[in-house]
Amino acid sequence: MGFNQAFHATAAYASPTDLEGFRRHISSEWIEEALEATGTATLRRRRLPSEQVIWVVVGMGLFRRRPLEEIVSKLDLALPGAGTIAPSSVSQARARIGSEPIKWLFERSGSTWAHRSANAHAWRGLRLYGMDGSTVRVPDTAENREEFGGHRSHGTVSSYPMVRIVVLMALRSHLLVAANFGRYEGTAELEYAKPLCESIPESSLTMLDRGYLGAQVLLGIEAGRDRHWLTRGQAKLKMKVLQRLGPDDELVEMVVSADARRKDPSLPRTWIARCIRYQLPGFSKQFLLTSLRDAKRFPAQEIVDLYHERWELELGYDEIKTDLLDREEAIRSKKPDGVRQELWGVLLAYNLVRLEMEAIARQENIAPTRISFVASLRLIRDEWEWLSLSNAGAIPKRLAELRRNVKRYILPPRRKRSYPRAVKLKMSSYNRKKPLAETVK
Repeated sequence: MGFNQAFHATAAYASPTDLEGFRRHISSEWIEEALEATGTATLRRRRLPSEQVIWVVVGMGLFRRRPLEEIVSKLDLALPGAGTIAPSSVSQARARIGSEPIKWLFERSGSTWAHRSANAHAWRGLRLYGMDGSTVRVPDTAENREEFGGHRSHGTVSSYPMVRIVVLMALRSHLLVAANFGRYEGTAELEYAKPLCESIPESSLTMLDRGYLGAQVLLGIEAGRDRHWLTRGQAKLKMKVLQRLGPDDELVEMVVSADARRKDPSLPRTWIARCIRYQLPGFSKQFLLTSLRDAKRFPAQEIVDLYHERWELELGYDEIKTDLLDREEAIRSKKPDGVRQELWGVLLAYNLVRLEMEAIARQENIAPTRISFVASLRLIRDEWEWLSLSNAGAIPKRLAELRRNVKRYILPPRRKRSYPRAVKLKMSSYNRKKPLAETVK
């Protein structure tokens, strides 16, 4: 059974009447358009055509511990009669298509799926998004070190080169709208965040970490029609109270820093936001800043409760790093464009899993965040392997069984955090791994 067939057969358990599944989600037209738009379409018959190489890259994201040639073999991606595919052939095929088609496909599919999802799970007419950054370690090669750099502190450099990444996520389904990543060293997270503002739609609320508190990003979000932002305040922030809207609820004026105005002369000298102060049991008093200045349309307590959904983005990063990538020290690719290709594939694979989880949630009439990512990922991995070895006649019975057992994927309702964050495990006492450049001297 081919990879595309495995896709639609596996997905069918979430919707008994829908037999197109993943094949419907990523249509062949999208794949062809991605290859043509980036100039990487296959012009001659190859043992591993470009269309199938895209699925190899997605398979890399889903089967973290499997060799590439095993992914090709198990998922039946080579042309009939091609025989055994050598590891070097897979590497050459990956290099042939590069990273651009995978990026194009992620951006096209992500914007379609995530915006549709956000629209279905809106709050007071606003679609909910989150934006935040993280880092990914990549193999310690001279090329990766040169391209991406690493973290430097007190005269030492990180053991692995690092990629800095920022994503825009539909918070109530974890589907990724867009992503931007690149060099870690010498590039601030905000530089990767700014272009993502173009992907934020009208009638939306984007929640951000307090590290994003600044006029450049937040006023950029606010510039769109009915586009809003919400973030935590910083204790050192100076504000002038303009109007009291209610208990611990006020409009404030802040000064745009001279540095920000030097970088962007179009920024005003001051800007106005709403400040809501609150205190949770066991925590110190905090305050939120937001562009939701209409106190009647957007009640203060609802905003306080809503802000803690920002944590869904942190959980999304955990799902990618801990579950999808199996907490490996670094991803696979040893060359910069391979790193970019692999990361776009990982993000696309994550969205495919999340899309199927949303289908299960819709069937059970519950929130997508109530579906277990670990259980869903395990199911998809197991089913692809099982389907590759099964005859077509056994599939309907197997899928019916999956539908009957769907409730095992449902999690309890999300609880509010009751304790402050703390480190649960101490760092290892072993010596730190030295960068490759230091070991070859």
